[in-house]
Amino acid sequence: MSQITAHDAVGQALAEEMRRDSRVVLFGEGVATKRHELVHEFGADRVRNTPLAEAIIAGTAVGAAASGLRPVVDLLFAPFLTYSMDAIVNSAGKLRYLSGGQFEFPMVVLAMTGAGWAVGGQHNHNLEAMFVHAPGLKVVMPSSAADFKGLLKAAIRDDNPVLFFMDIALTMAPGEVPDSADHVVPIGRAAVLREGSDVTLVSYAKTVGACLAAADALAAQGISAEVLDLRTLKPLDEKAILRSVRKTGRMVVVHEANRLCGIGAEVSAIVSEHAFDALKAPVRRLAGPDAPAASSWVLEQAAVPTAEAVRDAVLGMVGERAAA
Repeated sequence: MSQITAHDAVGQALAEEMRRDSRVVLFGEGVATKRHELVHEFGADRVRNTPLAEAIIAGTAVGAAASGLRPVVDLLFAPFLTYSMDAIVNSAGKLRYLSGGQFEFPMVVLAMTGAGWAVGGQHNHNLEAMFVHAPGLKVVMPSSAADFKGLLKAAIRDDNPVLFFMDIALTMAPGEVPDSADHVVPIGRAAVLREGSDVTLVSYAKTVGACLAAADALAAQGISAEVLDLRTLKPLDEKAILRSVRKTGRMVVVHEANRLCGIGAEVSAIVSEHAFDALKAPVRRLAGPDAPAASSWVLEQAAVPTAEAVRDAVLGMVGERAAA
């Protein structure tokens, strides 16, 4: 195990997969500048910068994937994905189906998202739910350095297009990461980060940390919170969600993205449809506002659910027990 940042964990994953499979190529906005060690090892044919032209980058990746390569493309900030929607959604997401399974599209799209650098609304916009809604795409959004590495390796090996969202506030956060090239985290499997019996806190990316901190605060008041990190948003680990809420009877879903039609809404619907009889209280959602991200650090941070907000939501659910 090594203590490294999520940024370096991504670099490890890329290097290991490029050594493992000569078809893996990396291109995009600034990749050769940010990952000069990869250029040194694999050469400019496999690691190259591109113009700032997201539609062309994504379209090239689709063609490369259909031609037998396994491209990883970096479009920098998630809002820039809107320039590449046709290639990702209409081509990569649908052509395997439309070809009757004759084509595979093993491509990974990297994009940074979320609050943390106060870069404003044109660079900070949590779009993950938009891509979850697109057939044929897989969507992952890790919360730890180890999962950044393991999920990226799984995404590169997958024969379908994968959107890999990197929460910008986590990219420089250190964590324990396995050194082994065999460290692969399966796509579609959530992780229970803390066992509990009174309430389930469901989250992904940076708000997982808020849930863990809230669980510590709740434990001091005699409330046992289970923390479930979704890790993958599509395919969603419905079994893990239902298993946990059937055990605890209460659930709070937490994410930074817009509350309206967000991942929390889908999780709430799944629980209401399949585990309503187990609920002791309505499912609560804590999420960001339906508004562009602010450039002000203070206003940007005010839009992100905090550990205190999660704690208060749980205390409101348990009611009399918490008051006692």
